[in-house]
Amino acid sequence: MTTSVPSALELERRAYRRGRERRSVLIAVASTLAFAAVVWVTVINTEGWATVQRSFFDPAVALQALPEVWQGFLVNLQVLAISVFTVAAVALVLALLRTLRGPVFFPLRLIAAAYTDLFRGLPFVIVLYLIGFGLPTILNARIDPVLLGVLAITLTYSAYVAEVVRAGIESVHPSQRLAARALGLSYPQTLVRVVLPQALRKMTPPLMNDFISMQKDVGLISILAAFDAIAEARGVVATTYNFTPYVVAGVLFVLLAIPTIRLTDWYTARLRRREQTGSIL
Repeated sequence: MTTSVPSALELERRAYRRGRERRSVLIAVASTLAFAAVVWVTVINTEGWATVQRSFFDPAVALQALPEVWQGFLVNLQVLAISVFTVAAVALVLALLRTLRGPVFFPLRLIAAAYTDLFRGLPFVIVLYLIGFGLPTILNARIDPVLLGVLAITLTYSAYVAEVVRAGIESVHPSQRLAARALGLSYPQTLVRVVLPQALRKMTPPLMNDFISMQKDVGLISILAAFDAIAEARGVVATTYNFTPYVVAGVLFVLLAIPTIRLTDWYTARLRRREQTGSIL
C-alpha cells in the first residue's frame, strides 16, 4: 500500500493557509480586545453606569422576577406554537390563489392580493387593537386573549408568508410544470410532487426569517390583557420600581430566537455552497 506524498508546492500552499488562519485569529483577538476597551472607557467606567446597572441589571430583582416572567413566557410559546400552523395553512391557500391562471380565477386572485396588501400595510399593533377590542365588541362576548393573539398573528403573518410562498412557486421554471403535465399528472399532483419540493429550498431562508419576526411579535399580545412575559414583567416592575424584569423577558425572547437565527445562517450558507459548487476555480 502506497501513500501519496504532497508535493513541495502543495506543502507551501498549506503553510500559507495556516499562516493566514493564524493571522486572522490574531486580528480577531486584537479587535475584540480593542472593542472591549472602548466599551469599558465609554460605557462601563462612567458615573451613570452604576444607576443603569441598578435599574436594569439587578441580579436580585432578576431572580425574583424570573418565575413569574417564565410563566408568562409559556403563554407566548403557546400562541407561537398554534400560530405556526394557522399561518402556514392560510398563507399556503393565499399563495395558491394568487398563482391560479386564467381569467375565471381573477376574483380569487384579486381577493388574495387585496388581503396581502392590507395586512402587510397595517402595523401589527393596530391589527391587535382591531382584533382584540373590536371583535369582542362585535360579538358581545368575552374571548380568550390567547385566541385573539393567534388570530391577529395569523392575519398579519399569513400575508407575509403567502408572498414568500408565491415567489417560491413562481421561481420554479415553467418547463417543470409542462413536463409534469405531459407525464399525465394533474394540477394538484404537479403542485405537490414537482413544484413545491423545488420551491421549498428557495423559500426556507425567508420563511425562517419570518418565523424569527413572529417569535418577537408574540410578545405584543400583552396589549390584549394576556398574562404573557411582558405583562408579568410589567407587574413586577410596578412592585419593585425596577426595570430588570423587562430585561429578563427580553433575554428569554433572545434565547428563543438564537437557535432559529443560527439555523437560518447555516442553511443559507449550505444552500449558497451547493449553488456555487464548481463555479469557483
